[in-house]
Amino acid sequence: MGENNILGEQHTPQPSRRVSAVVVPLLGLIAVIVGLIVAWTNQSTSFGWFAYAPLSETVFIGNGGAMVSQGTQIGLAVTVVGLLVLAFRAGLAIGRRRSR
Repeated sequence: MGENNILGEQHTPQPSRRVSAVVVPLLGLIAVIVGLIVAWTNQSTSFGWFAYAPLSETVFIGNGGAMVSQGTQIGLAVTVVGLLVLAFRAGLAIGRRRSR
């Protein structure tokens, strides 16, 4: 590991890099988990409307898939931010390995 070092020179990772190598992915993973929990617990939303269509003889029945609660939206947004942090950190780690 020290074949390319000059006599007396040592290349050791800086403490801030070692800490960020653990903390950043951990925060990203926590954001993903919390976002999924928030999105999962806020799935149901209640709403209603009244529409009058005098010439129509059919009844419209919505499947409910188009309505997403605000809590679910926030949970999914936090999940996406966590995944972006994890992807950025993984790309940074791969780039550092390839540059050596």
